[in-house]
Amino acid sequence: MSDLVLLERRPDGVAVITLNNPKVNALSFGVLARLHEIALDLTNTPAAAVVLTGGDRLFAAGADISEFGGPVEARTIGAAFHGALDAVASIPSMVIAAVSGFALGGGCELAMACDYRVASHKAVFGQPEILLGIIPGGGGTQRLSRIVGVSRAKEIMMTGRQVKSEEAFRIGLADEVVDPEQLHVRALELACSLASGAVQAQRLIKSAVDNGASMTLRDGLLLERGLFEQVFYTHDSQIGVASFLEAGPGKASFTGE
Repeated sequence: MSDLVLLERRPDGVAVITLNNPKVNALSFGVLARLHEIALDLTNTPAAAVVLTGGDRLFAAGADISEFGGPVEARTIGAAFHGALDAVASIPSMVIAAVSGFALGGGCELAMACDYRVASHKAVFGQPEILLGIIPGGGGTQRLSRIVGVSRAKEIMMTGRQVKSEEAFRIGLADEVVDPEQLHVRALELACSLASGAVQAQRLIKSAVDNGASMTLRDGLLLERGLFEQVFYTHDSQIGVASFLEAGPGKASFTGE
């Protein structure tokens, strides 16, 4: 099972998660279990930034349909998907999806569980579960509507159509679109840039945004106030403020502490 999803912790602080379930990176029980395990590892011992990819040809074509059955199997599959993808979303560091080729069904849901999506021009997103007479079960009905809006999400899911990279970028499903040969270069470039920055402050920003999204504005602002105070306990805040006063903005060399 450990070979189904690979984890590389690089010396620069970036972690790379690679789905490795030929031929189409189907998100089987084994893949989801290993992905969940890796996400917990990256939560307990965080990397500075994370890149999640399916490789050069495709991201993930969805669930392993051969594992489907009736309501009992659906309950088990749904729990596995939600457990793994919620764990990915809960990784405290910035998680960047590098999406090449198909990201359909569970693959699209996994990409949406990441914080930022860099897509190849050849990338194709979609929630085609309706074509099987079922609905998304890995968070698609909730995450897609929050990303692209309620009306567009309903249309994409109810038709089951595929969304190519240019449209995905236009509606916010992809955050960047690059040439295929530049996909992993760009994702790693962004991750390395984040890894050299104020990593503790980045994690507090992620916490404020993700947790505040389910709160009232008033409660979200109270959350921000507490985290704003907390960030001043970090070593990087001292470095950043001192650097600004001495040399102006953008000159600080952060330690990640």
